[in-house]
Amino acid sequence: MRVARPGFVLLVNRESAPADEADMRFGVTVTKKIGNAVVRNRMKRRFRALLREALPQAGIAGADHVMIGREGGVERDFAALRDELAVALSRAAEGKGDPPRKRGGPRAHHGRGK
Repeated sequence: MRVARPGFVLLVNRESAPADEADMRFGVTVTKKIGNAVVRNRMKRRFRALLREALPQAGIAGADHVMIGREGGVERDFAALRDELAVALSRAAEGKGDPPRKRGGPRAHHGRGK
């Protein structure tokens, strides 16, 4: 399930863990188009702190939670990110994720012609 917020996208995968396992796992990823290594690492540290704080109360048992950094995520206020994560987790728990991203059509091959 995908829940998009202004500072990040939250992905929740309920099917990843065995049925008898209630542990929650999380991951964080920030692509190179967001900024240099210092900016990306700062964003990842903030996201990890948010997840450690929020998952015990609002996380989905037995699911994997992944936060993907978005362009404005590092400049956003920490309290705003905390509120956005709470909303995203509640939407995911209710099964109200965003629709899947539209994929582009077939891509043209730009390799060497043989």
